[in-house]
Amino acid sequence: MSWLHLAIAGLFEVVWAVLLKSTEGFSRPLESVVTLGAMAASFYFLSLSLRELPIGTAYAVWTGIGAVGTVLVGILLFGEPRDLPRIVCLVLILGGILGLKATSGS
Repeated sequence: MSWLHLAIAGLFEVVWAVLLKSTEGFSRPLESVVTLGAMAASFYFLSLSLRELPIGTAYAVWTGIGAVGTVLVGILLFGEPRDLPRIVCLVLILGGILGLKATSGS
């Protein structure tokens, strides 16, 4: 269950990271509230995962999911560059996430 909590935390991280731009420096109330809610949910699910997972593994995987997910949303929805070096870097991050999961012992 801890890995599921961590995956949910990572998805909420993607949500808040993408929405953060729309807050315009937290000057837009609705966007700001939704972003803060997603942040809170992300931290909550991360904290649940830490009941069983090592902090180093959980934190690295959480940030990795957020980084990869946010870049993919940027590419797919906002027309950000999708050149080969960026894709290779995403694959490397994904490999690190999978490697940490495989070697975590949980």
